[in-house]
Amino acid sequence: MTRTAAAGADEAPTVPEDTPTPSADGDAGGPRRWRTAVRAVVVVAVLAAVLVVAGGIVGLREKPSAPEVQPGPKRDTSAALDASIASAQERLRRLPRDYATWAALGGAYLEKSRITADPTWYAKSEGALRRSLEERPAPNPAALLGLGALANARHDFAEGRRFAREALAQNAYSADAYGVLADAETQLGHADAATDAVQHMLDLRPALAAYTRASYDLEQHGKDGEAAALMRRALTSAVDPADAAFCHYQLGELAWNSGDLAGADREYRAGLASSPDYLPLLQGTAKIAAARGDLDAALATYRTLTQRSPTPGYLLEYAELLRSAGRADEASQQLSLAEAAGALFAANGGSDDLSTVSLALARGKPAEALAAAQREWKRRQFSDVADAMAQALHANGRHAEALRYAEKASALGVRSARFQYHQGVILAALGRSAEARRALSGALALNPHFSPVEAPAARRALAELPS
Repeated sequence: MTRTAAAGADEAPTVPEDTPTPSADGDAGGPRRWRTAVRAVVVVAVLAAVLVVAGGIVGLREKPSAPEVQPGPKRDTSAALDASIASAQERLRRLPRDYATWAALGGAYLEKSRITADPTWYAKSEGALRRSLEERPAPNPAALLGLGALANARHDFAEGRRFAREALAQNAYSADAYGVLADAETQLGHADAATDAVQHMLDLRPALAAYTRASYDLEQHGKDGEAAALMRRALTSAVDPADAAFCHYQLGELAWNSGDLAGADREYRAGLASSPDYLPLLQGTAKIAAARGDLDAALATYRTLTQRSPTPGYLLEYAELLRSAGRADEASQQLSLAEAAGALFAANGGSDDLSTVSLALARGKPAEALAAAQREWKRRQFSDVADAMAQALHANGRHAEALRYAEKASALGVRSARFQYHQGVILAALGRSAEARRALSGALALNPHFSPVEAPAARRALAELPS
């Protein structure tokens, strides 16, 4: 699942004295400069950890997307969100031309879609945001920002970028707009532009939403240690249990991706202690249970998760786990549910051919998988899409082309056992046994439990390679 930053975008920042400020034209110094600021933040995080051990800090809490690329947990509980929606609707009955409330209502509808995993709220969100623009075409950066976030939620990242840029043209000092822009540029595969947007966000408001995006940017470049340190800095900024849960989940994912089961388990459980209703944490605990051999617990947790949040991603993971348990019929049922969830997403303006690739490969339909991967690649050249192209081409016997895309998936340096495994099987198909052995061994060394299906397959592939 792709992920983005947590909420906290409405927090007033405390700007460190050494934090760079934007120049008059909004330039924060280029796409690489923020890493210098990050290094200073990392030092702060390390010092904070020392103080925690010494008892110098009391009550420090630890914590997608995203990011799928969607806004992270908000301060509002579901009940509070419903109350705010009702309040806005009542105000608009009295003041139907209140463009600011229309924009706020559109944002609330989008948040409702996120916490319910129900894309039917997208149309309501778009209607409210466009009504805001009708009442006040310009300047109205709040409505443009909402439309950008909505476009990203629908996976129309080119449109998300366009709206973010329009919002910035009206307010060059909007950290929120840079956040939407960073999310879009990341998923479009524009690494330097994404880093530059994160830098601007950090310059303008160095708070939780900026720290989490910066952490993800570091992770995409293979700097997992720095990413974790910065995520812990984000955690110190979390004042809401849901924000803390988000940070714990991301820290858990970083630990999981490096094969640290104990560390991942600690983070997932700490997140549940902060916010038991933050559903991605259930996915984390299910993965831990499966890795430790408690398949019954893992399946029960995935069953609960998919009942509460029936998204294609979770349903596909549940199907994979069922398949690893030899329960093929039940796995097929989950794939059917994933197809239905994808159709609902598409019916509400979304586009998710990445899930279509996974579904087609799971169904043994390589030609369909390749067509979906090619459509997605035309829209965005993100690492996950490059990996999907590699898998689809490999499934169609086009191994040389597949290898090129497998290399693109890891070009920035992201550390992914899945990516390494996929590259390994492609190399094996090309007869490049020594390189295949290195890739497959590397995948298992990084995380021996990275997939209930593919990790055992990696071991089998290694055993079958000629000496």
